[in-house]
Amino acid sequence: MSKRFGEAMRLMRRRNGQDCETGFAMLKPHAAEHLDELIEEFHREEDDQGLRAWLLELIGEAGDPRALPLFVAHLDDERFGDWAIWGLEKLDTKEARTALYRHRSNKHT
Repeated sequence: MSKRFGEAMRLMRRRNGQDCETGFAMLKPHAAEHLDELIEEFHREEDDQGLRAWLLELIGEAGDPRALPLFVAHLDDERFGDWAIWGLEKLDTKEARTALYRHRSNKHT
């Protein structure tokens, strides 16, 4: 784990809202560099659903097709579905568009 990632995660876990925002802002421009760590943290975090949503947003910021399975897995999750859709739209690959099409088709059946 890089020093930047560790510090950003420490801040994002604090109770002070400004610290959380600072940690998020530290990672946002570097999300692609930390994709594997972000995915690992998303799976590891069980209690803080707000932090999980932020992690999913950062994973989407990475714009990496390796995140496709994570987004697809959370399409129907009422807590994270909007972020999963956003992540797939941001990916804008054939596979992501197909997943979105299927998801939207299933919603209207």
